[in-house]
Amino acid sequence: MLPDRDGRSRLPDRDRLPRYLAPLPERLEDVALRYAWVIVAVNLLGTAFGFWYYGFHPLPLSDPLITLQFGLEPPVMWPFVPDSPVATLFIAASLALWKLGRSSEVVNALAFFGCLKLGLWTPFVLLAFMEGFSYNSVWMYNFLFWSHLGMVAEAFLIHRYSDFPVGAVLVAVVWYGLNDVVDYFVPVVGSAHHTLLPGQGLGPDGFATHPSPTHEIAAAGAVVITIAATFLALATRVKKLEARIPDA
Repeated sequence: MLPDRDGRSRLPDRDRLPRYLAPLPERLEDVALRYAWVIVAVNLLGTAFGFWYYGFHPLPLSDPLITLQFGLEPPVMWPFVPDSPVATLFIAASLALWKLGRSSEVVNALAFFGCLKLGLWTPFVLLAFMEGFSYNSVWMYNFLFWSHLGMVAEAFLIHRYSDFPVGAVLVAVVWYGLNDVVDYFVPVVGSAHHTLLPGQGLGPDGFATHPSPTHEIAAAGAVVITIAATFLALATRVKKLEARIPDA
């Protein structure tokens, strides 16, 4: 980024994109990108909280270090468990690398998919199974709901500094497609590895049960959002290329 006359880093120009690909007002994008390090810090805190939420408990010391869902899952499948914390880690890395002048298109694509997918899927299941989530306090329910929608907004910052090349999008499709497979269809080890949902318990094999239709509803939401993220990423690339072609 080159400095402006006032000494600040010049932000990347905004391409002429349709509203469904760039829904945030340009002024809001500019503010967010200028304060990107704040957003990075917030997402790193969210990542730490998310790992704690899934059961990595260095604190309090009275808790087992590994508990809750991490405690139920085979360690080999742990990379597929903390979906939202990994997504916030991706967006933190994406923004940090861009600010450092070392932007990675693969990280950008993973961040876009992660924030869009988990940012939409979590509110979807919170609404679909609202009564089942009554064990959460009102504060925690609203925190989960609105913080994940904030991840969706973050996803729509990335187009300002990423062109979503096809190879990078392919990596994101493979990673999040594989997540869908092991979360809902072919668990590989143990039972399906999606975030624990209302009505799940422990089966005789020691793994979580996956009652119907909760499992199918959650799976449908995840697959639809993965497809939507793929379309939006590739559509952004196409529209960016079209915008750069001189008018005939």
